[in-house]
Amino acid sequence: MAPLYDYKALDSAGKNQKGIVEAENQKAARGKLKKQGLIVVEIREKSAAAQAQAQGGLPFIGGRASVKDVAMMTRQLASLVKANIPLVEALTALVEQTEKPVLKVALAQVRQDVNEGLSLAKAMGKHPKVFDTIFINMIEAGESSGTLGLVMLRLADLKEAQMRLRSKVISGMTYPGLMMGVAVFLLIAIFTFVIPKLTKVFESMNKPMPVTTKVLIAVSDTLTMYWYVFAAVTFGAVWLFRRWSTSSTGRPRWDAFKLTVPVFGPLIRMIAVTRFSSTMATLLGAGVPILTAMSISRNLVGSIPIANAVQSARDNITEGQSIAEPLRRSGEFPPLVIHMIAIGEKTGELPGMLQNVAETYEEQVNARIEGMTALLEPLMIIGMGGVVGFIVLSIFVPLLEISNIS
Repeated sequence: MAPLYDYKALDSAGKNQKGIVEAENQKAARGKLKKQGLIVVEIREKSAAAQAQAQGGLPFIGGRASVKDVAMMTRQLASLVKANIPLVEALTALVEQTEKPVLKVALAQVRQDVNEGLSLAKAMGKHPKVFDTIFINMIEAGESSGTLGLVMLRLADLKEAQMRLRSKVISGMTYPGLMMGVAVFLLIAIFTFVIPKLTKVFESMNKPMPVTTKVLIAVSDTLTMYWYVFAAVTFGAVWLFRRWSTSSTGRPRWDAFKLTVPVFGPLIRMIAVTRFSSTMATLLGAGVPILTAMSISRNLVGSIPIANAVQSARDNITEGQSIAEPLRRSGEFPPLVIHMIAIGEKTGELPGMLQNVAETYEEQVNARIEGMTALLEPLMIIGMGGVVGFIVLSIFVPLLEISNIS
């Protein structure tokens, strides 16, 4: 792979420009920038460590391309391939116009490997932090079937669908989460700064205080004196829970429990079914063998019980059985999904049926998230109103007594 160079330059209007350019040497890099109408102010080769970081070689420092960037790159490459542009030239165009360092380095290496005779799938397989398993399998299927352009368009659709679903879930939970965080912060501030100052006033009354006021003062004193204990316990509990919930024994139990939680359980199941259906539909439509497609889909559903049901169905397929029956026996998939899969198997239109399932459940997920958000907001307001009311009564009842005495 040709080296990468960081540069700072001035354009024809005198504005500062900076970026990354790939060239065989520094002189060639300057020539390339000059052809773009740029006057080079500073140019230097990226260090090996920086290039490794861009490829995802260093932990905890980025290293991964976003789903949005990969989806956009995939659609652009698909358009170039469908226009009968040679693959190396198409990759060259992408390298030149890609601004993300992670993608630029990966695409440059892929182009070099393809130019040396490696298949596109194997070249991309060297960059697992940029191109995931489903991406590589679909590219391989497209190359073997001679429909690489069509496969890449479907792959871009799949990536964009995954991005929409994830964005919908995150955006739906952001506002309630923000409200909860602000509420907790304000309560901590009240209990640790405001109430201790009022406690002296209450104690100077030399009169019995209401039970609510005593409780409020006790909570405030405990938080003020032992805040570090609460912080340590909270941190330790979160760390232990995360460790347990990601372990080989804890993850299945936690995933199974989440599916039984009222309100949230059905939503988690819908999201898993949507991922399974959309992934299977895209893979089967792209010509990926059904056993490979189910193995990939199993890793993408995000829930161990549902993944186990998919694995069981895959094992039964190897014995000559259908997909629908083992999925039905698992009890993890809704009857509507089983029915549509069974129809798809009988009519030979399984990818189309799975796509219909994915679209139907994606709409249901969106509606469910909107409904949950609309329900959470008033519930949080009522809860916060109750807490604030308790605090106000606990503070103002003694103060009113002081006023009556005076």
